[in-house]
Amino acid sequence: MDEKTSNRLSKLRGRLQEQAFDTLLVLQQENRRYLSGFTGEDGQFDESAGALFVTSEQQLLATDSRYETQAQIEAPDFEIYRDQESLASSLPEILRMLGTECLGFESVRLSYLQFQKFQEQLQKAASMVSLVPTENLTEELRMIKEPQEIEAIKDSLALSESVFETVVNTLRVGTTEKELAWAIEKGLREAGADSVSFPPIVASGPNAALPHAVPTDRPTGQGEPLLFDWGGRLNGYCSDISRTLVLGSPDDTFHKIYQVVKDAQFMAIEAMKPGMSTQAVDKIARDHIAAKGFKEYFGHALGHGVGLATHEKPRLSPLRPMTLEAGMVTTVEPGIYIPGWGGVRLENMVIVVEDGAMVLNRHPL
Repeated sequence: MDEKTSNRLSKLRGRLQEQAFDTLLVLQQENRRYLSGFTGEDGQFDESAGALFVTSEQQLLATDSRYETQAQIEAPDFEIYRDQESLASSLPEILRMLGTECLGFESVRLSYLQFQKFQEQLQKAASMVSLVPTENLTEELRMIKEPQEIEAIKDSLALSESVFETVVNTLRVGTTEKELAWAIEKGLREAGADSVSFPPIVASGPNAALPHAVPTDRPTGQGEPLLFDWGGRLNGYCSDISRTLVLGSPDDTFHKIYQVVKDAQFMAIEAMKPGMSTQAVDKIARDHIAAKGFKEYFGHALGHGVGLATHEKPRLSPLRPMTLEAGMVTTVEPGIYIPGWGGVRLENMVIVVEDGAMVLNRHPL
């Protein structure tokens, strides 16, 4: 068995020993790829390229004819099972093959409709297998990045920053948000990215007050905030960056807000280290922004993990605190958004190391 696959499955199986079920059904695309190497992508939420079944000794990848050959090539350490009709109709046979008595499923990915179909097929087959919801078993393994994952993230980030620098060199007053967003997306593809991590955000003037603004036909103007949020996916791994610029001379308001956001980010990163609470890191940035009079204008979390998914654990947030560990990669992205004026967000990617945190970005703020 491939060493990477063996190590990941071994860690997962160690966690399964603590569970009340004997087989784990892995449906989430990123978890499936992480554990098996199979890169098939789900077309949309109600479509699936395949599912993994993992027991204490066996691992099986169920897919259909569209992905069977790909699965055999990319996941040689998994037994490949070809669904004839659907995963639901194949489920009783697969569980008989594995000797399953209790099946744990990823509750974040299994729809209620699919759950009903599973139950119907098991009842039809007179199966006594019970279904148990699970949460975060593989996601928590993915939080700690392996050395090759860190290099993949660095490569993705370097490519994304290089494309942005090219776009910035072409910035002109009057270029629309949509044109700039397309320039980023086109540049990422032409530079070799698998895809964008997410649709690029380009927001100018008052639109920059919308943290997740959708690019419009609005032309960029002189002296107003111009917020970018973009990232590429390279070899499966994502990058996520935000920068806020001004064409021409920024006014005093922009200078003040930009400095507050920049300082908040610096203070949070300086404080990050193994053993620290994600909630405490968020609080450092949030308290600084509040002390400068902008409390009500920073509403989202300070950051999130990045890897095979753009948003993954851990989350730097006032909610659901976790403890930082070496090997975690997160964004740190404070922002201030003022309706009618615009906003400023600065986002870097950092890795938690043994004695603190290291910024992975090369593009300056």
